[in-house]
Amino acid sequence: MTQDYGRPARAEENRATVARRLKELADADGARETLTIEWRGKPGHFDVIEMQVGDLYYNPATHRIRAQRSHDVGRDRLLDTEPWSDKSQEYLDLLLKALPSDPSRPDPEFLNLAESLRDYGQNDPGLITRDGVLVNGNTRRAALLQEFGPTRAMRVAVLPQSCDWSDIAAVELSLQLRKDHRRDYSYINRLLAIDEMAAQGTSLSAIATAFRSTVEACRRDQWVLSVIRTMIKRSEASGKALPLIAFEDHTEKLRELHRKYAKEAASNPDKAELMLESRLSAIALGFSKTDVRLIESDFQDRYLAKALPEGLQPKAPTAGEVKIPGLARSVKGPSDRLASARAMTDALLQARALSSADVSLSSRDGVRAQNTLATYKDAFEESLEFAGKDARVRKRKQAAPARLADACQDIDQCVTDLVMSRSSRSLDEDAFDDAVAKLRKSLGKLAVEVKRTIPEPGDETSWLFGLLKEGL
Repeated sequence: MTQDYGRPARAEENRATVARRLKELADADGARETLTIEWRGKPGHFDVIEMQVGDLYYNPATHRIRAQRSHDVGRDRLLDTEPWSDKSQEYLDLLLKALPSDPSRPDPEFLNLAESLRDYGQNDPGLITRDGVLVNGNTRRAALLQEFGPTRAMRVAVLPQSCDWSDIAAVELSLQLRKDHRRDYSYINRLLAIDEMAAQGTSLSAIATAFRSTVEACRRDQWVLSVIRTMIKRSEASGKALPLIAFEDHTEKLRELHRKYAKEAASNPDKAELMLESRLSAIALGFSKTDVRLIESDFQDRYLAKALPEGLQPKAPTAGEVKIPGLARSVKGPSDRLASARAMTDALLQARALSSADVSLSSRDGVRAQNTLATYKDAFEESLEFAGKDARVRKRKQAAPARLADACQDIDQCVTDLVMSRSSRSLDEDAFDDAVAKLRKSLGKLAVEVKRTIPEPGDETSWLFGLLKEGL
């Protein structure tokens, strides 16, 4: 259900101003500027007026900075309880100007928008409720306020008096998903928007259509968000936890993780979980996408266990059996290997949360967490180096068989082409004879190199040697 944020302090004053200016438009002769949007499933045309930016309010429910609100837990809570207070509105102003992945830094896209408004003015109108709450144009309001001050006029279309918070959410989302929209939601805010629509009962096919995506991609996004929320829960330590924005820069890693997990889980769920835990640990340590790809289900046993100092070897409680709530039955718990991998991931996530909350390293917990992360990172780097070498060796080992398999597919297709050409008598026999001669020559080269490479050939490879003896 959509949260109701109530009405701002100047709601009645804004309603009177809006009503007066709409009446002036209705009484005036000549063309009027309107904005066309989707309103309750149909096209709606709404008049555009001018309002001073200082009289307008940022929308506390905007999807644009939903994840970034977790940057400051205290002010995030204040936004839920007192969304129209000066402190809450100032926090929204800060987040709208900030880099989505790091709200402590300015967003270059916002700076470009501010420069464009300063040089060329406002091109498209924003959209407000009768109370003066911005449904669309929050970032433009922040830029106009910064560049020109609170008395600057902003062109805005006005929604009907019956507009409620569910309408505000639906309209904002429909405007964001227009193809001509210049600034996309950040990755996490997109996931949250999809999750919100699903929670309201919207079908996945409708969500996919709205986001110009596919049902499978939406399912993947739901899985990714559930993993992120699980990681945040597991990172809780000493009253601290990772914020949603900590995962903004991991888009491709998480998408690839879903693809790999789904494939692995279809054949061996336990291996899939082991791979998942090890990759989540690498993501928590900030490794690149290409590094994370090297991690398979055996990464911890095969590489990491040798590189970790003895004191940091993950220790997990004995898994034992897990009781099923409501039933007098138990099932086998996770394996010791999986429990150990989960313990390591938990330790890293908690260290990351403590380290992020104490950037200046002013507390003992912060220093200890930073040291833990540094030690684990060194061990992972050493392990990934060996894993990378093994992956390159495996790739070289598989290159020759893969090329031969591709050649077999081409020959099978050649058989089909021969059958088809027989009915139409379209075969160029001279060209085919030349191609067979080239094949014979290539097989001869292959037989020579195989004989030099494989000292004890199997039955099929011996057949190739036999062709060589027969004068291939």
